[in-house]
Amino acid sequence: MPVDKQVGDEVSSGTVNRFGSICVRATRVGEDSSINRMARLVQSADAGKARIVRVADRWATWVVVGALSAAIITWMVTGEVLRSVTVLVVFCPCSLVLATPTAIMAAIGNATKRGFLVKEGDALERLATVDRIIFDKTGTLTKGCPRVAAVVPAGMINVGRREVYALAASAEVASEHPLGQAIVACARQEGLSLEEPDRFEMRPGRGVVSSLSGRDVVVGNQALIDECGVVGNWPEDAIGSLLDTGCTVSYIAVDGKPAGVIALSDTIRSESATTITGLRTEHFKPVLLTGDNERCAAQTARELGITEFIADCRPEDKMTYIEGIEQAGEYAAMVGDGVNDAPALKRAYVGIAMGGVGSDIAVEAADIAIVEDRIDGLVHLTALSRHMMRVIKANLTFSMFLNFVAIILAITAVLDPVTGALVHNCGSVFVIVNSSFLLTWTMKKRPLRQASAPVVTSEERLSAI
Repeated sequence: MPVDKQVGDEVSSGTVNRFGSICVRATRVGEDSSINRMARLVQSADAGKARIVRVADRWATWVVVGALSAAIITWMVTGEVLRSVTVLVVFCPCSLVLATPTAIMAAIGNATKRGFLVKEGDALERLATVDRIIFDKTGTLTKGCPRVAAVVPAGMINVGRREVYALAASAEVASEHPLGQAIVACARQEGLSLEEPDRFEMRPGRGVVSSLSGRDVVVGNQALIDECGVVGNWPEDAIGSLLDTGCTVSYIAVDGKPAGVIALSDTIRSESATTITGLRTEHFKPVLLTGDNERCAAQTARELGITEFIADCRPEDKMTYIEGIEQAGEYAAMVGDGVNDAPALKRAYVGIAMGGVGSDIAVEAADIAIVEDRIDGLVHLTALSRHMMRVIKANLTFSMFLNFVAIILAITAVLDPVTGALVHNCGSVFVIVNSSFLLTWTMKKRPLRQASAPVVTSEERLSAI
């Protein structure tokens, strides 16, 4: 959601000015700027990220040593060179080495078809072990664009909802402010007839003052209403309820009298609720970390069934949270889209960025990018990662079992070099074929379970870390 700035307010580097002109005095430059501070956070996060060491690579090293030792011992005991050669043939770790990368590549291919770009080779391995999925709110769980949530007439003048809505939208027709543009766009979608204002004045940080067919219309915040001397009763109960839901409320006055209020909120993605429920069904714990206020964060958490959230989060706070749960023995995947999410994406055990709407720095910091900007595929991705690990374990188990059985048969002269080579190749073929099924794997649908735990507030969570 856009934030209005007044004289004396702090503006971070990288901020986009949506309308008008602005004069900014640099108080922190060079290494002290917001952008450089963000870069340092990303670098520090990268240094502390754990990496999974390939089990197959370690095993393959010892397999080679074991094969050479077994071949030498067989030759020394039996004196038959042919047996020793057969041992070397059947004990080659090809299937063992292929067990992991073939499964990973097949799983990456599956993820790619689902709209995911896997940038790090071991990202899916790490994703299979996470306990929590952390979400940013704006642009991730929501669309990142304000929408009209409610229009409430004040009752001071004889106008209904649609007329109040049309007056507000007409007054904002020439507005460059994101909230004003959202009001106009939503009104037109509802088929309301708008008129061009005879007079239009933008009051930065407060709202607009317009003249429509001889009527003076004011649309803005409480400060603008007080400035224009509007006197009358507003629907305070409705305003309080709208604020409790995390909406931004604009006041509408006509000819110096209250006409009503219009509330705007960010629209939750249609797939967000089912995604959260699906992740919970797969035994992940969803968490919401957002820079929005407590009211807005709490309302979003309630709507999506998220039982744990922290509001008013800075980039440092998100990293602190991730470090705190890792110290407690848990791992987290972070899903975000903005510049402020980049340090957390880098610090998290797995970082997942929105590839389309997300910022370049967020995508660069992440391990996985969502190409189509739909998060409903996360349930499939997490289930795929766990299934991939099961396939890898099956491949490794089969390869080791086949190698040890073959070595015994080679030592006892049951296998000759030719037969041993066939057995060895059969092991490699099995591993490749078994891994290839991951290309077309689809998770089985499970009954969705609803949230039952109480919502954990920001203060409670921060005090626990």
